[in-house]
Amino acid sequence: MLQQCLGPGASVSAVLRGLGARAVRRATAGPAALTGRWFGAAAVIAAECRALPVEPRNAFGVAAHRPTASAGDAPAAGRPAIGGGWIGYLSYPDGARATTRHTGLPPAAGAWTDSVLVLDTGGCWWWESLTDARCPSDIAALTAHTDDGAPGPDWSVDWHRPDETRHRRNVTACLEAIAAGEIYQACVCTAFTGRFAGSPLGFFADATAATTPLRAAYIDGPGGAVASLSPETFLSRSGDRVESSPIKGTAPLTAPPGALRRSVKDVAENIMIVDLVRNDLGRVSATGSVRARRLLEVQRAPGVWHLVSTVAATLRPGTADADLIAAAFPPASVTGTPKARARDLLDGWENRPRGVYCGTVGMLSPAAGLELNVAIRTVEFRPDGEAVLGVGGGITADSDPESEWQECLDKAASIVGLVPSCITGDAHPVIPAQ
Repeated sequence: MLQQCLGPGASVSAVLRGLGARAVRRATAGPAALTGRWFGAAAVIAAECRALPVEPRNAFGVAAHRPTASAGDAPAAGRPAIGGGWIGYLSYPDGARATTRHTGLPPAAGAWTDSVLVLDTGGCWWWESLTDARCPSDIAALTAHTDDGAPGPDWSVDWHRPDETRHRRNVTACLEAIAAGEIYQACVCTAFTGRFAGSPLGFFADATAATTPLRAAYIDGPGGAVASLSPETFLSRSGDRVESSPIKGTAPLTAPPGALRRSVKDVAENIMIVDLVRNDLGRVSATGSVRARRLLEVQRAPGVWHLVSTVAATLRPGTADADLIAAAFPPASVTGTPKARARDLLDGWENRPRGVYCGTVGMLSPAAGLELNVAIRTVEFRPDGEAVLGVGGGITADSDPESEWQECLDKAASIVGLVPSCITGDAHPVIPAQ
């Protein structure tokens, strides 16, 4: 594998804008990107990556067709070598009762890339290639360009709020199911919708620059684009070790973070999902290896505080990536406990497909392993010009419908209030009036 140091230079958003302009000039595919914290790096970008539909069972399961890393490849800058891999998404598996007409993206899509741009945590850009191909000079020039003040491509979204009455009704139905003993918790969701114009890549570049989410991801293709501004890790696998870091428990940034840890409702919400993650990973892990490595950490995310826990395990010998995903998908934090019954009830209450929201976006690298986010704070840009942003929250016996509605608004605020850099010169979220 080739690892070519390009040096410090442009920001991630500037490189993405440059690659987008390059794709327009050359009439080629635009970039796919993972930004925040992926494989020990601050960004992983495929310069040309057109996501094509695949069967959901084949997403992140391309081992038989991928190049392998060379023996003895040395890590660069103290992080794993990445080199390339399959970047894509897998939508939430909506049930048969999600009856609203679905004009969204394909259920799963992605593409293979033999090489990637990598920004290490020290601010240095690298070019890595599984086939030893060197970085094209025009791409290297984009990473060296330090003038990040130029406005990006134009975009706009005219957002509309979800149906508040319906969401409250669904939360109440969930509380009744909990009281009846059918479930302990469920993640009840709804969606902002809007009309979109302009560049989805421009939106992603501006949004990540403004909100710096931990597990952001972007990919597009003929079926539409996905801009995931997620803070949550679904699965991170290296060799036989796997971790999952569910988020459950939310408070606005205006609240003191310590109050979240003292909230009986939020702590219970998190612990129940930790148990569900332990159960999911236990299906494919060595007996006795599943551990809650970190519990109830208060972490900052765009617009909110979250409670985050981390579950780690050692996979049984011979466990394929597809086996791991099958055991844990859809992510525990966006379903409920017990998982099967919660999903069945949610299918009836929500009555609309979640689509990519609550699914997963990420990358499978033959050199570095598998890393996937939970596709929350995720916008679908559909071919008909519709933009969809799913929102929701975990409901427990202590939930209040009014507070749950406000939580949806808090989670969406940094996205629906975003102002494009081409208007302001500096993208930033403007929190709309509640």
